[in-house]
Amino acid sequence: MSDNKTHFGYQTVDENEKAGKVAGVFHSVAQNYDIMNDVMSGGLHRVWKHFTINTAPLKKGDKVLDIAGGTGDLSRGWAKRVGKQGEVWLTDINSSMLTVGRDRLLNEGLILPVSLADAEKLPFPDNYFNLVSVSFGLRNMTHKEIALKEMYRVLKPGGTLLVLEFSKVYKPLSPVYDLYSFKLLPLMGKFIAKDAESYQYLAESIRMHPDQETLKQMMLDAGFDAVDYHNMSGGIVALHKGVKF
Repeated sequence: MSDNKTHFGYQTVDENEKAGKVAGVFHSVAQNYDIMNDVMSGGLHRVWKHFTINTAPLKKGDKVLDIAGGTGDLSRGWAKRVGKQGEVWLTDINSSMLTVGRDRLLNEGLILPVSLADAEKLPFPDNYFNLVSVSFGLRNMTHKEIALKEMYRVLKPGGTLLVLEFSKVYKPLSPVYDLYSFKLLPLMGKFIAKDAESYQYLAESIRMHPDQETLKQMMLDAGFDAVDYHNMSGGIVALHKGVKF
């Protein structure tokens, strides 16, 4: 592909168009995002996030950046881990998603700093956070390599990046997973969220995302000194962990 082209699902679009198209998807799905997540995954997304939160190397008083934090699931968990003396930033590039997440946390009595932030141009100083997390958001970024370098930049030495993302499913599961993704998922989007097109994009964006080993190498190329990953649910999702020495 040329330098000024990128993927939007299976479509090839100008790079400067992708952010707007992705924004349209998430403005559309924001209000039904959590309901659809529960229906799509059979509640498994909560297990994946719980595992991520509980395996993070955190202590009381640490600083955490939750990128593409959406409706606040990870931020809530990080806040419990670091306590009142800690600092957790909920960020998202999409104002609709960020508003839903902020309001949900406020309704739970949890007041966290929030920022409408582009992961490719993070508005935070170098070497500031103990942990950076991005959950089901990296695949929507236009320049993933730039975003990963930004995540590396804002981490303190000894800090950790956790990337929870859909990945490449184990081969024996592929036929069933494809049937589910391209037939059932848009139908659920149509009847539950009244938006089949956005969920068609989400299914396609998963297929276009780098597989486990490719993402591992991208994180190493971004500067991380040690990277490994853990597959969950047959490779449907993977949790990548990168450490900055």
